[in-house]
Amino acid sequence: MLHHLREAEALAERLGDDRRRGQVYALMTTVLSSLDELDEALVAGTRALEIAGRLGDSELGIVATSNLEQVYYYRGEYQHVLQFTADNLGAPSVGAAHQYFGMGALPSVFGRAYPVMSFAEIGRFKEAAKYAAEAIKIAEPTEHAHTIGWAYYAASMLHVLKGDWAKAQSSVEYGMAMLRTGNVADLLPWAVAASAWVLAQLGEISEALNRVGEAKALLDWQAKRGLVGCHCGWAYHAVSRACLLLGWVDEARRLGDCAVESSRRQPGFTAHALRLLGDIATHPDRLDVESGAAHYREALALANLHNMRPLVAHCHLGLGKLYRRMGETGRARENFTNATAMYCEMEMGFWLDQERQYDEL
Repeated sequence: MLHHLREAEALAERLGDDRRRGQVYALMTTVLSSLDELDEALVAGTRALEIAGRLGDSELGIVATSNLEQVYYYRGEYQHVLQFTADNLGAPSVGAAHQYFGMGALPSVFGRAYPVMSFAEIGRFKEAAKYAAEAIKIAEPTEHAHTIGWAYYAASMLHVLKGDWAKAQSSVEYGMAMLRTGNVADLLPWAVAASAWVLAQLGEISEALNRVGEAKALLDWQAKRGLVGCHCGWAYHAVSRACLLLGWVDEARRLGDCAVESSRRQPGFTAHALRLLGDIATHPDRLDVESGAAHYREALALANLHNMRPLVAHCHLGLGKLYRRMGETGRARENFTNATAMYCEMEMGFWLDQERQYDEL
C-alpha cells in the first residue's frame, strides 16, 4: 500500500494536482500509522488537512481528520483527538453519515471510535459512552462488518478501561463475531486478545484458555506481516493480562515484554504495559519489590503526562499494595487515598471495590 501511495504521490506532484495529492496524503496517514511511523503520519495528515481547507474540499477534510485522530491517539495525545471531534462530527447530514469517501469503514463511525477511546483514557466515561452509542447506531444498519467491528471495538475499549466486564464481554463478543463474518483481519487479533482478558476476568477459564491460544497465533501472524502499530501493543497487553489472571506468570511476563516492545512509539500503550509489568513483578509467585516499584513509577509518570486518569489511579493502587507489603503504612495509605478519590470521581465501581478490599486487608 505504501509503495503504491508513494508512486501516486509522485504522479500527483508531476501533474500539479492538489486534490489528488491531498487524497494520497490522507490515505498515507493511516498506512503510516499502521507501520508505527507516527511522525511521518502526522506530517502526511497535516498536509492533507491543509489541502482540504485550501480547496474547500469537505470530503477530503473528513477523511484527513478521521485519520489524524488515529495518529494522535497512537501518540497518546488524547486532547488533540478531542479537539477534532466537534468539527468533524458536528451533526452530519444523513447522506454524509453513510458515505465512505474511499475509506474501508464509514468515517462517521471511524471518526467516533478514537474520541470514544480517548475520552475513556482520560476518565470521561459518560462522554465516551455517548459517542459509542452514536457509532453503534450509525454502524448497525450498514451490515458492513468492518464498520460494525470498529463501532464495537471502541465500545469494548470503553468498558474494559472502566472495568465494566459484563458490558465489555457483550461488546467484544459481538464485535468479534462480525469481524469473523467479514474476514476483517486488522482488528481480529485485538478482539480475540480482549476476549481472552474479559473471559479470564469473569472466571470463564476454559473459554479464556482457548482465546489466549488463538490470540497468540494471530499476533504471531500479524508480526510476520510487519504490522507493529494497529494496537499490537494493546493486544499483547490484553492477552498478557489474561495469562496473569490464569496464573501463567512467566507467559504473562513474556507477553508483557512484547507489549512494551510493540508500543515504544505509542506512549499511552507503553504506560499500560509498564503498569502491567508492575503487576507481574509484584505477583506473590514472582515478587520483585524494586522492579515492581520502578515499573509503577514509570507508568505513573507517563500516565500523568498524558492525563490518563484511570491509569494514574491504577498505579496508585499498585503502589499502595506494594508499600503495604513492605510495611510502609504511611506511603501505602497515601496511595490508597489517591486511588479511592479518583475511582469515586470517575465512577469506576469495580476498581473502587478492588481498592477497598486491598485497603481493608
